[in-house]
Amino acid sequence: MGAENGQKSLLERIEMPEIPMEVAQEFALLEQRFIRAETERLRRSTVENRPLWEKRSEIISKVQDDFWVRVLSHAPAEIDEYIQHADAAVLGSALKDLTVERFEVDDKGNGEPRSLRFTFVFRTGEENPFFENEKLVKEFYWRKKITKTSKGKRRTWEGLVSEPVRINWKEGMDLTKGLLDAACDLAEAEKKKGGDRKKLPEFEKLAEKMEELEAAAMEDNEEDEEDFPTPAGTSFFGFFGYRGNVVSAEESKEANKEDDERFEKALKGEKFDDEEDDDDEEDDEEDSFDEIEIFPDGEDLAIALAEDLWPNAHKYYGQSFEIGDDYSEIDEDELEDEEDEGEDEEDNSRPRKKARV
Repeated sequence: MGAENGQKSLLERIEMPEIPMEVAQEFALLEQRFIRAETERLRRSTVENRPLWEKRSEIISKVQDDFWVRVLSHAPAEIDEYIQHADAAVLGSALKDLTVERFEVDDKGNGEPRSLRFTFVFRTGEENPFFENEKLVKEFYWRKKITKTSKGKRRTWEGLVSEPVRINWKEGMDLTKGLLDAACDLAEAEKKKGGDRKKLPEFEKLAEKMEELEAAAMEDNEEDEEDFPTPAGTSFFGFFGYRGNVVSAEESKEANKEDDERFEKALKGEKFDDEEDDDDEEDDEEDSFDEIEIFPDGEDLAIALAEDLWPNAHKYYGQSFEIGDDYSEIDEDELEDEEDEGEDEEDNSRPRKKARV
């Protein structure tokens, strides 16, 4: 508009080669304050809510047989997308209980509240034809790691790390098709032998197994549009194989100490000799788990379970009855007519929703 008269347009006026350094630092400091405030709030709520979770567990025990089946049948999309038909059969018939704990927080509110422990309790014996385990306990530790890039810049990584959990599948019932066992074998070999994991035969076996299953999944996907592989792999139970980055408790402790000191200096307005690396590329990361991570979305699923399904489980349970009431009020003849019309107009390229638990 004004550009025709030699004036700069609105877009040209706000365009800058980069955000001013001083403003960027102020925003970065503000973001750290938000994160620390939220973490502290989570610590307090973890302690305050424990009696409420215990009370809820008492109530759940009265309807234990179908509580979690109903909850999972109405799980949000962020969780439901990982549950395949075969997974639904296991969870629907064998799962008895599920608990989520922020186990690193003590009764006084000290500790890391973002670390999570998931305990899945299953029926055993003939009531569970799938595997032998009565409990599957998966722990996630929130860890931080600070490294230097090849350009001398400071790079901070933080997130959930875990160890793979082996499932003792009954013959012919392994829904991960050997993938979880291969991940567990590699983790055990690393602890016993040490050194470069890529030189271990277990690493090569896991990589081969992943390639084999990926090729099979792509082939099945072309033939059957009714059930797609999860974004993370072949089965929900691959979740128990998630590892994440390799960060020890000692490394994380040192990184937190360094970050705390840096935060205090920033509050005082002090400058730093090293700069934060804003490049998302991982070209300097030599220890990446990308090649052997059998459930890449493990952290996302863990957070969805802990922050949505677990705290809102009683609400999803109640909704399962509301849905049933809604269906009971529908005239069957009307429903059949609508289904007939829908079949005529259905686009065959549209995938169908997979079965619920």
